[in-house]
Amino acid sequence: MQTKLPQAFRESKQGKRADEILRSCVHCGLCNATCPTYQVLGDELDGPRGRIYLIKEMLEAQRADNVAQTHLDRCLTCRACETACPSGVAYGELLEIGRDFIEEHGRRGLIDSSIRRWLVSVVPDVARFKRWSSLGRAVRWMLPRNLKEQIPQRSPATPYVFERRERQVLVLQGCVQRIATPRVNASLAALLDSRGVEVVYADEESCCGSLSLHLSNHGETSTTLRNNIDALLPLLDDVEAVISTASGCGVTLKDYPRLLADDKTYFPLACRLVDKVVDVSEYLSRLGLLWDKTAEYQRVAWHSPCTLQHGQRIAGTVEKLLRSAGYELVDVRDAHLCCGSAGTYSLLQPELAGQLRSQKLEALCEESPDVIATANVGCQMHLSGGGNNVPVVHWLELLR
Repeated sequence: MQTKLPQAFRESKQGKRADEILRSCVHCGLCNATCPTYQVLGDELDGPRGRIYLIKEMLEAQRADNVAQTHLDRCLTCRACETACPSGVAYGELLEIGRDFIEEHGRRGLIDSSIRRWLVSVVPDVARFKRWSSLGRAVRWMLPRNLKEQIPQRSPATPYVFERRERQVLVLQGCVQRIATPRVNASLAALLDSRGVEVVYADEESCCGSLSLHLSNHGETSTTLRNNIDALLPLLDDVEAVISTASGCGVTLKDYPRLLADDKTYFPLACRLVDKVVDVSEYLSRLGLLWDKTAEYQRVAWHSPCTLQHGQRIAGTVEKLLRSAGYELVDVRDAHLCCGSAGTYSLLQPELAGQLRSQKLEALCEESPDVIATANVGCQMHLSGGGNNVPVVHWLELLR
C-alpha cells in the first residue's frame, strides 16, 4: 500500500511505525473473512481492510473525523485478522496508533468521555470495583439489561491453607477476576499444591494495564505498567514462572517490552519479567503431569478467547489438557470468531456485543455440551450473561 504521510509525522516514532505497517498491507481482503464485525454489519469500513484505509487517510490528512472514530471504536481488537493475514500486517499495533491519534485530535461526546473516564478510574482498582459491584447488585432490578449483565455475582473463593513448598510460582490475581471469578485462582492453587508446587501472590500487584491501553489512556497505562513491574520484580528470582490465568492479562503482560521500549529504566526490567510470564495452559503442559476431570461434566464446548488464540497464538494446548483429563470436546463452528466481550467493548458497544454473543452461544451449544469452558474472565462473564442454560466456567475449574 502506498502512503503519503506528512514528513514531520513520518519522522516521528509513531509515524515511522504506522508507515511500515501500512506499506506491508497488500489490501487482499482475506482479513474480512475472519472479522466478526464485518460478518455482522457487512460494511467494508467495519472490516480490517476498511479500517486500515481510514487510518491511512486520517494520518495523511492529520485530521480525525467522526467516521474514522465510529468504525475504529467498533473494532473488537480480536486480532483474528492478524492470524489470517498472509503479509503479517500488525493490525493491532496500527489500530493503537489510529486510536491514539483520535483521542489526541478528535472530539468525543460528554457521555462517551465520562464512561471511559469512569472505566479507567474504577475497573482496574480492586477496592473501587468491589464497592461498585456491591452497589450494582443492590440496584440490579432497576438497571437496563446490558448493565445488569456486567455486574459480577457474589462469588467467594474457598479458603485454602497450604504447606510451604520448595517449588513456587507467582500467580497474577488480576483486578476484575479477583472480584468476579476468584475460584479460578483458588482452583489452580489447589491443583498445584497437590503436585508439590506452591502458589504465591504479589500484594501490590495492580491491573495489567490492558484496560487503559485499549482506551488510549497512555498516561495511566505507563504508570500501571511500571507499578506492576515494581510489585512483581522482588519475587521474580524465587519463582519458576509468572502465571496468568486470564488470557486477556497474559497477552498484555507479554507485550510489556514493546510498550516500554522507550523507557531506559523499565525496558530491561520488562524483558526480565516477560521471560517468566506464561499462560497457565503453557505451565501445566510444561509440567507433563496427568490430571483428572471432575465428576460433574463430560461433554465440553471449548471457547478459546481471542487473546489466547490470536493474541498469544496459543492453540490446542487447553484442548489437549482437557482431553487428557478425560473430557469429550464437542465441535464448535467458527471457533476463531470473537464472543463480543473484548474487555470494555461489551459496555461501550452493547448492541454489537450482544449480537456476537448470541452467534457465539448458538455455535457453542449446537452439539449439546454439558458445559462451556473458556480462559478469560471477560469471556466467562459475557457468555454467562447471555441467558443460556449451559453453565460457563474457566477451564481450570474442570481439573481435579
